[in-house]
Amino acid sequence: MSQVTQFHNLSHIFISFIGAVLLLAIYYNIRKRFRSVLEEVNSIKRVDRGLLFFSCGMLVWVFSGTWALLANYFSFHDSLMYQIGVNMFSTINNLFWLLALYYMYYSPLFIYRNEKNVKIISVIIAIVFGLTLLLSFVLRNEVYYGVKLMGIPDFILTTFLCYLMAISFYRTFMFRGLKLVAILSVVIVFLLFVSQLSDVFVELGNDFINQLIRIITKTSLVSLFLVLATSWVIQLAHTPKPNEIKIKFLDWSLIELTIPSKGIINEKIDFGSKTTQYKNLLDFGIRRKFNHAAEQCIEVRYGGEIKSQTYITRIIENINTILELSEENRLERKDLITFVGDSKYRLRILPENILIDEALVAEFDKSK
Repeated sequence: MSQVTQFHNLSHIFISFIGAVLLLAIYYNIRKRFRSVLEEVNSIKRVDRGLLFFSCGMLVWVFSGTWALLANYFSFHDSLMYQIGVNMFSTINNLFWLLALYYMYYSPLFIYRNEKNVKIISVIIAIVFGLTLLLSFVLRNEVYYGVKLMGIPDFILTTFLCYLMAISFYRTFMFRGLKLVAILSVVIVFLLFVSQLSDVFVELGNDFINQLIRIITKTSLVSLFLVLATSWVIQLAHTPKPNEIKIKFLDWSLIELTIPSKGIINEKIDFGSKTTQYKNLLDFGIRRKFNHAAEQCIEVRYGGEIKSQTYITRIIENINTILELSEENRLERKDLITFVGDSKYRLRILPENILIDEALVAEFDKSK
């Protein structure tokens, strides 16, 4: 085992371990401090597990680094058993990344809170693992024109997940006002993609450069996850409490909104010609105000009552535009509308803080 390889494996293990422990500590601290925000009354009991799955993914890196260290020390680096272990750790890591993206608020809509698509991609990951395992038995370490054939399926899948991560991190940090971090996150994810190239294109670069890129990538990812955790804490600290939010439906397309922590006091918002947005918001208000807990939700998905989450997002975007809120006080979708599971959402405001003109309720019932 060369000194470069030994240094990489040991650094890989300790960087990943320290990063995983730090993320787990932050996750459980957030869970303790912000339980009232993360687990609200009448919603399905859950805690946002994005950080947890990122830390689990880093723990998988610890095991894979240990596996590589043992393989080099006991000289079975070129064996089939070693390759099976590498493929297994890569598959588990990809699953954890996918589950983390499921919880990231600004991940692509076909991933965020979309259980069906996540299950489909999970099955694809399992199929890729099976295919890679089959190729490992059939081709072993055969290289064709500088390409290790058995590594191609996992490389394609990892490339796809890197693409999803780049989009998710960029959107998250841009929305939270961390533009430089958003750009750096794309660079870091690109380095993650580059670090996988030598596993398939065996003649690319040299051992020192390839191992250096991997160390830089893992160190940068740990830093990125810590910034993500910090920004999440700040976001939770600025999330309005349900009991402080008040909404009045005054007339068709006209509401009055109060959120003291966001500097919104008795502000009137006229949706004007955007009747679909207003109608959806009124529907949320009526269900939250008058229905029992199990009937306060609206199913938001293709084939549901609201066809896409975009329709919900536009409600919040329109409110931000009309009120001309500063970057610090801009509302997020989760400030007013909460996810309760199974593609269902409900208004986050307490029923007693929702006032609806009786004529509006009658008009809404007739329009349905």
